[in-house]
Amino acid sequence: MAYTIAVAGKGGVGKTTLTGLLIQYLCSKKNGPVLAVDADANSNLNEVLGVEAPETLGEIREEVARAEVSGENPIPAGMSKQDYMEMKFGDALSEQDDYDLLVMGHTQGKGCYCFVNGLLTTQIARYAKNYKYVVVDNEAGMEHISRGILPSVDTIILVSDCSRRGVQAVGRIAKLIPECGLKPKTVGLIVNRAPGGVLNEGTKEEIEKQGLTLLGVVPQDEQVFDFDCDGKPTVQLPEDSPVRKALYQIIDKLDLS
Repeated sequence: MAYTIAVAGKGGVGKTTLTGLLIQYLCSKKNGPVLAVDADANSNLNEVLGVEAPETLGEIREEVARAEVSGENPIPAGMSKQDYMEMKFGDALSEQDDYDLLVMGHTQGKGCYCFVNGLLTTQIARYAKNYKYVVVDNEAGMEHISRGILPSVDTIILVSDCSRRGVQAVGRIAKLIPECGLKPKTVGLIVNRAPGGVLNEGTKEEIEKQGLTLLGVVPQDEQVFDFDCDGKPTVQLPEDSPVRKALYQIIDKLDLS
């Protein structure tokens, strides 16, 4: 089975940026192959990685569910529904040199998704067998993992900014983990965008109060902001980037195997 790493945190804390750099780290260490899964409803992992976004699995689910309601049939003559879905899911896998990308997307339409979700679960389980690592950029609630659509998770990395409220939000996410039936080997916190890479005493106090294990601190770096404004993929940050160096030191200490 693939080793699954899930990254979670509330929006706006730089979670997806760190996820992209984590994927690049695994690829640079030749620890692949890696399946990158964008499971955040606000999908933008592809922008961090610098690749075009494929058709989302949510869009495929909605297409088939709408067809069930309307009576329209998008399936070519002579092809079964299951074969059509597997073909569409295959098209949604964006293949890169060192990793492949799946974008989960989300569904808003009405109708029953049970059949499609079942096929999706089977398809992702089939995919996962071909990879050493599955790295999942989650929304805060880890919906796709808790519903069993994605594989069970081995390591959960929680990301917060350096504010008390940010740490409190991550603490609430941490409490969801056992409620979702997840039993990861490791759960830890990375504090991102810390001025000078240093936490103040109030933040440290809140981390302890929330019962969180601090994996490390990533400093604030204007270069990340500049890359975003210029539309440059964050994974193109230079090797001496403080953000890259700090994150890589944190990952080096984790037993991702």
